This record gives sequence, C-alpha cells and structure tokens, in this order.
Amino acid sequence: MAKNKTIFVCQECAYESLKWLGKCPNCNSWNSMVEETKIVGNSSSNISSNSLPKSILNIRSSEYERFDTGITELNRVLGGGIVKGSLTLISGAPGIGKSTLLLQTANSISKKYGKVLYVSGEESEEQIKMRGDRLEAISGELYIVSETNVEKIEEHIENTKPVFVIIDSIQTLFKHSITSAPGSVSQVRESSNDIMRIGKTKGIPFFIVAHVTKQGELAGPRVLEHMVDTVLSFEGERTEEFRILRTIKNRFGTTSEIGVFEMRESGLEEVLNPSAVFLEETGFQNEGSVVIGIMEGTRPILIEIQALVSETKAVMPRRTTVGIDSSRLNLILAVLEKKLKVPFYNCDVYVNVVGGLNIEGTFADLGLALALISSVKSKETNLEKLIVFGEIGLTGEVRPVAFGDRIVNEAEKMGFKNIIIPIRNKEKVKNKNINIIGVSSLREAINKVF
Repeated sequence: MAKNKTIFVCQECAYESLKWLGKCPNCNSWNSMVEETKIVGNSSSNISSNSLPKSILNIRSSEYERFDTGITELNRVLGGGIVKGSLTLISGAPGIGKSTLLLQTANSISKKYGKVLYVSGEESEEQIKMRGDRLEAISGELYIVSETNVEKIEEHIENTKPVFVIIDSIQTLFKHSITSAPGSVSQVRESSNDIMRIGKTKGIPFFIVAHVTKQGELAGPRVLEHMVDTVLSFEGERTEEFRILRTIKNRFGTTSEIGVFEMRESGLEEVLNPSAVFLEETGFQNEGSVVIGIMEGTRPILIEIQALVSETKAVMPRRTTVGIDSSRLNLILAVLEKKLKVPFYNCDVYVNVVGGLNIEGTFADLGLALALISSVKSKETNLEKLIVFGEIGLTGEVRPVAFGDRIVNEAEKMGFKNIIIPIRNKEKVKNKNINIIGVSSLREAINKVF
C-alpha cells in the first residue's frame, strides 16, 4: 500500500531532504527548502508489446511531420516547423513578447490545420481577446480557456480535440494530489509529466511558457528542460524594438539558429534581413566603430561593434561590455598590450554591440581589436565601407573561422567594398566582386586599416 511521506524539497534545484535545512547542500541556496508530501509505495504496471525491446534494424525511421507556424523566423529556429507530439518550452523576461508570439502562432495554425487550444493560467479570456483584437489574431478555430487545474485541462483537450495546445504558463498549473503550491518543484514536475503524456499519446504538439529568474535563467527544476524536446529563449530589452529568439535545445534540429523579430504596435514582425536592420544607422569610418561579420547557425549577419577607450585616474580601470564576453575582451587587451605595446592599463574600456545581439564564438576578435585601436589612437579606418572578421590567437596571429565564404557573399550583397579576413579564409573564397585583403597577424591587419 502507498503511504504519504513528508520531505523537504529545494525550490531551486529539486534536492530532497528528510529534514529541513537552512542551506541546500546541492546548490548552496539559503531558505529554499519547502515541506511537501510525497506518496511512496509499490506500483505495478502491465507491460504492453510496444514496450518490448526491438533491434534498431527493425525500427522504422522517417522525417518528422511538422506544422507550418506561418512565421518564417520561428520555423527557422524550430528546424522547419512544429513537430507533432513535441513539447516546446519558451522562456523570456516579462513583457518580452512570449504571449504575443504564441497568439500569432496559434492564430496561423488554427487557420491552416484546425482547432487550437490556448490555456492561460495568468490572464482571463477577455484579456487574451483584447490582445487578439490588437494583433488581428481572430480565428473561429482558436479556443481560449483560463484554467490552472491539470485534470480539467486534460478534459478540455479530450472534448475539444485540438491539433495544437499552448500552456501559459507551467508555473501556474497544479494537481490536487500534490500538496505544495503552484510553481513549486513538485507541481511543475508532475504537471509537466502529465502534459508530456498527453502530447506523446495523442500526437499533439505543446508550447509551454516558463518563467525566468531575476538572473535570466529558467525558473523551476532542471528536470523540466530535460523532459521537453525543444527549449527556446526570448532575448532582448523591453525598451528596444528588436527581439532575438534563440534555440537552447532541439531534438529535431540544430541549436545554432536564431530568429530576429521587431516589436511593433501590431505585434511581432519578422526581420528577414537582420544585417540591413543592424546596419541601418551605422556611420561608416567612424572612430572606434567597425563592422564585423558573424554566423548565427546557417545565417551570416553583419553587425556594428563600437569601442570607447578613455584615460582614467582610477586605480582599477573599468571594463564594460554589452553583447561581448568580458573574458574575450580581456584576452584581446592582453594581446594588444603584449604584442603591439599599446597601453590600456590606465584606460577605461567600453564595448557595445549595436542592436542588442549577443555575440558568441571568435568571429568578432579581429574587429574588436581594430575598434579598440581606432578609439585609443583616435584614428578612423582608411578603407571605405570596410568589414572585418577573424580569430586572434595569444601570439597575435589571425586564425581562420568557419563559413568565411558565406560572410563574404553577405558583405558583397550589402554593398561593402573592402573586407579584411584571415589569409587561410581568403584561399577558399571565390568572390571577385569585393576587395578581399588577407592577413596573417594582428600587426599586419592594423597596418592595412590605419
């Protein structure tokens, strides 16, 4: 017979303890242990023929059947569309545009494929209808319900028989059999288990909204990310127009793609050519400003990077970065001081990536170094409409990066006339419509530019 057992669960990492602890021994969080009731005992289940082991040679494989969301940027991030029976988790700061994007997606799918159920635990039906009127997302096949009880949500799915379900949000759902409050580790874990069971058995794709912490991380237990098939993150500032949708996990596609959106009064608009948008206000050949080329998944993007170096009397000079890893900046500064004898120890350094994009990888190394030299020496670049990319090593050499030919073609398409790239990348580029300058060292690149 099953019986109830009282345990204490950490609300940060789901660590379980038989007694209350002031500090979680697993994640070192203070006052995060909450008392919950756990049902323990033997459970039996009948083994069906479908659960028997099979040889991998006898298992049929095929392409996943996908729903077209009607939003090109969202399809790109998901790997081509929403896979039937999949669970997709989307997170982001409050007001970033999660509900707006999902309502637009639900409206598009309902017009193409049939009934869509939008379950909201945070807003009433009237509030969602008001947003739908503003976004012009009104379809007769789009059904709205305000509910937080998982059992009742399953009943609504049985009665409505939708082809697509949206849960907004997972932190508001609860089960009566769990004694803890909605949003706790146990409630989120059990509610997610039920949603996964419904989606997999009925072949219904689910979009689940999740809250984030003040640090920007996904709220709730880590097991939530392991259970779902896809994890999407909405990035950007509420005060800015542009939003970046990035894939963190995807069992049905790559995790390196991004989608770019612009927030307008009528909702989220797709940005199909991010390079043109990010360079819209760029003043070429400005002091401390360099245009760089990067790759986000299979998409080449051109973006402006700005550096400001100013002398300071402070004992500890500032190093402030927006959109660039601060450790990468420190590495570039060390190379410039050691190999080129350019002093930065008495200067404040500020670096900004225009447009709010966060750059990962080493594509921006050479452009960042040139922007820093341009600012500290108060010199503009000599080359007209210049673009730069390449990795810098600790010995001052310029190393090649992947997909350099795609960035060169994108630069030529955007009207750039000169491009400085690693010499080994130049050997593989066939484009003759742009002046390509290959460099092998940081000193050589600076001599070409200034």
